[in-house]
Amino acid sequence: MTTGPAGYLSGLFSLEGRTALVTGGSSGIGRAVAGALARAGARVVVLARKEAELAATVAALTADGCEAGWVSADLSTREGIGAGAEAAAAVFGEPDILVNSAGINLRPPLGELGEEVWDTTMTVNLEAPFLLGQRFGPGMAERGHGRIIHITSQQAHRAFVQSGAYGVSKGALESLARSQAEAWSPYGVTVNTLVPGFVMTPLNQRLSSDPEKVAALAARTLTGRNGLAEDFAGAAVLLAGPASASITGHSLFVDGGFSVH
Repeated sequence: MTTGPAGYLSGLFSLEGRTALVTGGSSGIGRAVAGALARAGARVVVLARKEAELAATVAALTADGCEAGWVSADLSTREGIGAGAEAAAAVFGEPDILVNSAGINLRPPLGELGEEVWDTTMTVNLEAPFLLGQRFGPGMAERGHGRIIHITSQQAHRAFVQSGAYGVSKGALESLARSQAEAWSPYGVTVNTLVPGFVMTPLNQRLSSDPEKVAALAARTLTGRNGLAEDFAGAAVLLAGPASASITGHSLFVDGGFSVH
């Protein structure tokens, strides 16, 4: 038995022997989370649309000695979600950890929000996590262990900068997490959400290109800065590993105090 600080920390946080699927894992928060899980010992499959970004992400991880693979899939249709799930499971086997980070951020003014934007937003941001949960959650429960992590948004809790369909989808995703936790946590599967503040990622390019709005959002935090994708690494490893066995149905805010200021 390994003793000392290294052994103790490994017992709490090591993901050795685990397999993770991270949607949206080729950019932004998803890429940071995929890297964190891989460096904590998990075999990681990143799933997104753009093959060049996927290949670059996996190349960076394998160069660091991690075990990683990628799958290109379109999560905007049920067919694409199903095909992506099966392709991902074929890489390293059924995942023990599912991270739903893929998202779409189309936010026209509500009066101009049409059915197409609504449908696409709900499919990518809500239906994909639901269907992937239906595909992998029961297997995790049957095996007696699993971790599901959703990436949501401040707009699941408050309206600002035209929340529109995006905020609705993220609010529903937090409710989905609670339903999944109710269903599967008795069998060793924890389900939680990570709630970002404003994070400087490609998903937020519309706002991050406006210096005044960026500064105003930073001023709403307690840390005095907006978020970075790397801020989510530690929280993701916590929720994916042994230390979080009694944390479920929970929304963990990684927002620099945005939500309480």
